[in-house]
Amino acid sequence: MRSFHVSCIGFRLLAVLLILSSLALAENAPPPRISTQTREEIIHAFNEDLVYIRTNFPMGKTGLKLKNGTLSPSGPELQHLMALWGPAAKPGDRARISDVIIKDDHIRFEINGGPVKKQKWYQHIQIQGASSSVPIAPSDSSANARGSFVDLYFDKYVPEMTGPELKQLLRPVFDFDAKSPVEAYLETVTPQIKEAIKSHHVLVGMNREMVIYAKGRAPKKVREHADDVEYEEWIYGEPPQDVDFVRFVGDEVVRVETMKVDGQKVVHVDKEVDLGAPTVAKKEEERPAKKAPTLRRPGEEMPDSDPANPNPNRPVGAPPPSDPGKDPGPNWARAY
Repeated sequence: MRSFHVSCIGFRLLAVLLILSSLALAENAPPPRISTQTREEIIHAFNEDLVYIRTNFPMGKTGLKLKNGTLSPSGPELQHLMALWGPAAKPGDRARISDVIIKDDHIRFEINGGPVKKQKWYQHIQIQGASSSVPIAPSDSSANARGSFVDLYFDKYVPEMTGPELKQLLRPVFDFDAKSPVEAYLETVTPQIKEAIKSHHVLVGMNREMVIYAKGRAPKKVREHADDVEYEEWIYGEPPQDVDFVRFVGDEVVRVETMKVDGQKVVHVDKEVDLGAPTVAKKEEERPAKKAPTLRRPGEEMPDSDPANPNPNRPVGAPPPSDPGKDPGPNWARAY
């Protein structure tokens, strides 16, 4: 009887182990591939959706790559692309997801028309005439594509997922929950800058975009030179209120001066925030003087090499400067 109870306990332990092992295998099992129905739901839900941007998107065909929460290119490489091709969207901007393309191992989200100019199907239709053909809906051939894209990569294939899960994966680039550009932009900066913007305070080291979010667009701007450096000063406020003078060199705040109502002057010049990459504009190097344009052909001699006219500024036949009293004669007078 005792051996029967022992065997029952052994069977129960074995059953529990089998259940736990099956649960562990189920947790470690890779997710299934995305189904056709989920593909259609994602394209229908995200296409033409309006989102707020959380990072810089450069124009051009390079785009961004997002995998396991890591975005590339980033840092100086991304800043170089922004300076080279211009921005398609910046943090805080509102953009439209213009196309969703699901590939084998990644999903491409194009914004603002994408990096390549596209035509509608009816723009390819032409009406054939006697001597020429005319499109029924002509397009502007000089217009350039000004959008961009981000590729969301997975390890081996695009897995089955829900809409909220996909939005969470896109969190580094898109903000689906923000209600205003300021709210979306504040999620992309450090806590120190975030608090300064909320309190409408300018810190030395901020860039122009941060100052605009903190204080708005300056009602008055002044350009000046000091110590061979060109700077721009943004002026906020008018007496009898406090007046703020925010000085920029390039894209960086280098000085903040506040004139109080009681006449007190508060000046900040020490850098309070560091954005990483230097944004202060360098003095432009002096360029060598360009040669004056000429109509002479290559190898042609200068006019003063002509023995008949050694002085090109003197008409042919005129007396040389050494003989100011010589009569040029009637022939020269008639010629000129």
